[in-house]
Amino acid sequence: MPEHPEIDSSVPHSARIWNYWLDGKENYPIDREVGDAFVQIFPGQVDIARHSRAFLGRAVRFLAGEAGIRQFLDIGTGLPTVDNTHEVAQRVAPEARIVYVDNDPLVLAHARALLTSTPEGTTSYIDADIREPGAIMAKAAETLDFGEPVALLLLGILGHVTDEEDPEAILAQLVKALAPGSYVIINDGTNVFGGEDDGGGRPEGPDETARARAIARYVEAGGVAYNLRPPERITAYFDGLELVEPGVVPVSRWRPEPSPFDEPAGVDAFCGVARVP
Repeated sequence: MPEHPEIDSSVPHSARIWNYWLDGKENYPIDREVGDAFVQIFPGQVDIARHSRAFLGRAVRFLAGEAGIRQFLDIGTGLPTVDNTHEVAQRVAPEARIVYVDNDPLVLAHARALLTSTPEGTTSYIDADIREPGAIMAKAAETLDFGEPVALLLLGILGHVTDEEDPEAILAQLVKALAPGSYVIINDGTNVFGGEDDGGGRPEGPDETARARAIARYVEAGGVAYNLRPPERITAYFDGLELVEPGVVPVSRWRPEPSPFDEPAGVDAFCGVARVP
């Protein structure tokens, strides 16, 4: 693992901005500037970040507990923060094995924080892009046994894959490598609620919402585009799999628990957990 991977602190990066929205410290002035501009246009983004993180915790506890999963492949990890996947899983099952995957140099620089593990378990990190599913699975097989069930986590990552890059095909390659009894966990951005326009009325369509305009401004500032997709398409990601209750819902409504945050009227991130038959 490189000691000092090259990091461009002049260009905003989604992982660092997300870290900022979660009150993390691993970000640069450009990330805070762009993050603040995003929230000024679409204040609901902070709710999305917080509730998405809370969903990760609930889903991993379900998988390690009720579902009995002991292997986790977390693609699009993001920066280390409170209650990372391995911490949640190993709190339930100390012998759990976790592989993280990301392609951000800053995440790589801080990956050692993700490599802490219980003595009984294992964690490892792969520097790779989701668009390389074959390479990811081959490298992950050095830590995980794909002959046994694995939980595949894709949280907020498929939106970075364009339609031309075919997220469904990438997902199919990843799922094909999973043994029966594995689980697929997806959380991705939508534009159902979207926010009101500057005039206080409702926007004309999905491309006119506050969230869509905030993303467009983010791209203008040098960020990588994030493709919002309807809940119906996120539901279709699970075709051929067995969705667990309550199905595909906003992240705040997937098996909710008491939270210090009030539930907003609508959280524009939909999620689901499904079993590989």
